[in-house]
Amino acid sequence: MDDLAFQQSRLTDDDFKKFSALIFNKTGIHLKPEKKQLLNARLGKRLRACHLSSFSKYYDYVIHDASGNELIQLINSVSTNFTSFFRENAHFDFLKSAVLPQYSGKGNSSSLKIWSAACSSGEEPYTLAMVLAGYMELNPGLRPSILASDISTKVLSIAEKGVYSLDKIDKVPPEFLKKFFQKGFGKSAGYVRVKDELRRLVAFQRVNLMEQFPWKNEMDVIFCRNVMIYFTRETQMELAEKFYQSLAPGGYLFIGHSESLTSINHKFQQAATTVYRKVK
Repeated sequence: MDDLAFQQSRLTDDDFKKFSALIFNKTGIHLKPEKKQLLNARLGKRLRACHLSSFSKYYDYVIHDASGNELIQLINSVSTNFTSFFRENAHFDFLKSAVLPQYSGKGNSSSLKIWSAACSSGEEPYTLAMVLAGYMELNPGLRPSILASDISTKVLSIAEKGVYSLDKIDKVPPEFLKKFFQKGFGKSAGYVRVKDELRRLVAFQRVNLMEQFPWKNEMDVIFCRNVMIYFTRETQMELAEKFYQSLAPGGYLFIGHSESLTSINHKFQQAATTVYRKVK
């Protein structure tokens, strides 16, 4: 496909409707009409990569790709992945003060399973790991594990590497920077890498929240922040119910500060601002 053909290709209203329906069916993400230009720009890159001359041909290519790989690439393209270390820090303060003491007081050795359900490039689960590591220094016996998942393979690859530019770590407390990050030199100057002792606390896995969760064990804490704002009310209710069923009795769900469950039917009891609990 030459550059002229690419420049002349534009996402039509019909194209937008087809892609929007596909994205909604596969991910639960609801694209409003004003997102048409954004979708045009993001999928345009996939047209170029696949050497296709129109969005309708790209749609057919995605639909008929038996491997499912191009669907994953499409999802990678449309996913929103803004995140940061210690984002919405009040949640981590609540975790330390109100949640962790309930588990560390259960005996000499107590397990705690935490799920970062939309981990993006890894800043959230690594923040959780730092908070847990700091807590365990004063409260030995707690045995935490963190599952970090995302629908995008692109951001999961970044998260698993654990390498970040210096501008990404400006919110990390100095004592954590010194203890849990290695500074890069030479070709790696301007970057830091999460140390292995922290990385060992986190396991990464691709998970589509719209599909059946691929495990049977109940979680104690779920972080799913700034995700449901992209879903319809019906999808939000479905996901809230799935999270409720996935939590152990007494477990906690953390959602983003711009989100709320007040407008939907759910079984949770509110424990704090944007923190909900599965009552026993």
